[in-house]
Amino acid sequence: MKNIFIFLFSCIIFISCNDQKLTKTDVKNDIVNPKTYVVYKTTSSLIIDGKADDLDWKNTSFTENFIDIEGVKTPKQITKIKMLWDVNYLYIYAKLEEKHIWGDITKRDAVIFYNNDFEVFISPSNDTHNYGEIEVNALNTIWDLVLNKPYNVGGKPKNNWNLKDLKSEVFIKGTLNYPDDEDEYWSVEMAIPLNAFAELKNRPKVKPKEGEQWRINFSRVQWDHDIIDGKYSRKKKDGKFLREYNWVWSNQGAINMHLPENWGYVQFSDNDATSQIEFKHQTDVLTEQITYALYRNIAFKELKYLKQEKVGFQTEFEPIKIENETINASFLKTHTGFTLQTQNSKKDILYSINETGLIQRKKTNNIKK
Repeated sequence: MKNIFIFLFSCIIFISCNDQKLTKTDVKNDIVNPKTYVVYKTTSSLIIDGKADDLDWKNTSFTENFIDIEGVKTPKQITKIKMLWDVNYLYIYAKLEEKHIWGDITKRDAVIFYNNDFEVFISPSNDTHNYGEIEVNALNTIWDLVLNKPYNVGGKPKNNWNLKDLKSEVFIKGTLNYPDDEDEYWSVEMAIPLNAFAELKNRPKVKPKEGEQWRINFSRVQWDHDIIDGKYSRKKKDGKFLREYNWVWSNQGAINMHLPENWGYVQFSDNDATSQIEFKHQTDVLTEQITYALYRNIAFKELKYLKQEKVGFQTEFEPIKIENETINASFLKTHTGFTLQTQNSKKDILYSINETGLIQRKKTNNIKK
């Protein structure tokens, strides 16, 4: 009842006029444009061997090459992936060009990104909460975990979330842990059980169906290396490890993979890989990305002073105008934190996001002009 009251109260504030001075903000440079990919269905069983020689794989297109996590630099080596699915699995094939293939972590659920690795992030509900992560190195050592929400809002990882039906194999075009030559690439092929991710969904907790869209992203962690006594290790300077490189499919806008709101989109299709289905967003992506950018400003950046206001404080923001769209926004300080609401003046969806980054979408007949 309390949450309903807060929501209704904030709706009234949002759609009514008031004489309070509007809060200024500029989020245009913080907006991320997520990439998209249509995942086609397999026509026969895939052999998980790291090679992707199956006909369905051959008919499936690669994504664009990975970019730097902030979308600014061009990675030194090419990484790209392709995806397929069937009733039980999401299949992923990743090809990572690499001149020096190495790895030394062999224990499951260890911190795999201390080696060069490939990482998968999947959020089936598109609300930033309850998502899974899978990491793998060139030894095919797995770290699979689930988070109830992102780390920056107090998310707690569960490392005992083991995907028992996960299938993963690595193929190496070169020589593993042999520094006296140069290698070509290593590749990862995964069959990720869909039932485990269906359990992370908001209701109904069912496997994806035709046209359903999930949020997903991929990361490649890459380290500069030293060779000491014939063995690879992460490179140090002045006794400290140099920073890793982070190369991703869809730009994160920051050096942080745990911003699910900026991940790309996949759309499941019952058609086979020879089809050409157009990806069509099912939500107002521009308004959502503006909402998330404004949320981050309040939660972590220059507008965080709003969180110190008294309970019941409210303010409206100057309308945000971009791409011929106008987004109106309001802020309400609550007992638990805050509620941010946004609405595109041309559409009847009211977005509400709280201090944990959890977003909700409400249909309304009130379109704010």
